[in-house]
Amino acid sequence: MKLLLTGAQGQVGQDIAALARHSDWSLLALDRAALDITDPQAVRAAVNAFRPTVTLNAAAFTAVDLAESQAARAFAVNRDGAAHLAAACAAIACPLIHLSTDYVFDGSRATPYTETDAAAPLGVYGQSKHDGEEAIRALWSRHLIVRVSWVFGLHGKNFVKTILRLAQEKETLAVVQDQWGGPTPADAIARTLLTLARRIATQPAFQEWGTYHYCGAPAVSWHEFATFIVAQARQRIPLAVREIRGIPTAEYPTPARRPANSRLDCQRIATRLGIEPADWRQAVQTLIPRLLP
Repeated sequence: MKLLLTGAQGQVGQDIAALARHSDWSLLALDRAALDITDPQAVRAAVNAFRPTVTLNAAAFTAVDLAESQAARAFAVNRDGAAHLAAACAAIACPLIHLSTDYVFDGSRATPYTETDAAAPLGVYGQSKHDGEEAIRALWSRHLIVRVSWVFGLHGKNFVKTILRLAQEKETLAVVQDQWGGPTPADAIARTLLTLARRIATQPAFQEWGTYHYCGAPAVSWHEFATFIVAQARQRIPLAVREIRGIPTAEYPTPARRPANSRLDCQRIATRLGIEPADWRQAVQTLIPRLLP
């Protein structure tokens, strides 16, 4: 089984690569320096040369705020790059797994979003990811699009690392309390995507193509998430923080608007593919000893 991985140095990509290397996959893990997915010729050449059993796209422009001022770059990676990969995979009949985001939704509804709910992105990042999804759907039927939310883990920049740093520096933290979502461990995403890749590779009759939601449980606010992180960290080291103050989104303006509701309904992936949400609390408890001295 041959797996082509793009975005191999990203937050999720590093976990995918590590897991795949310790399995029976023949892995070609490419970061941006090795493969710029905005270059259609380069994408075609890489896919044609390696002839993967499955291609897994974890490459993305994920700087949500920066995307507002660098829209061309965001669309080049998230929309055009996804399209180039889909076209190259279609040409050799290679299934494509693509990582997407809760930011395709505006967060205005009160209940968790299902895969069939209409997309309505609030900013450039969400729009570029939505357009990438649409490009894949138009170009290649044998795809799995997996939307995730609030990703955290050992690699890259993420909320858990930020809160741990600030809790050691500041006595008071102000954290948004009116945005809700399911924090999702990067390593759990990696395991899920590799499980799907293996199923595709080993089941010639696989037909469960389409879009799926996968996130951590239970749903919480950013404020509740931060409170849990601090409580776990305090069991290991002394912290400067004394108060974690919940604030409305209006008190924490950012260049890009965030969905108030990022909760994703994960029933479809559970029912059709037998994959259950990860418990983010256990993941945080496992991660913190690896992040703190």
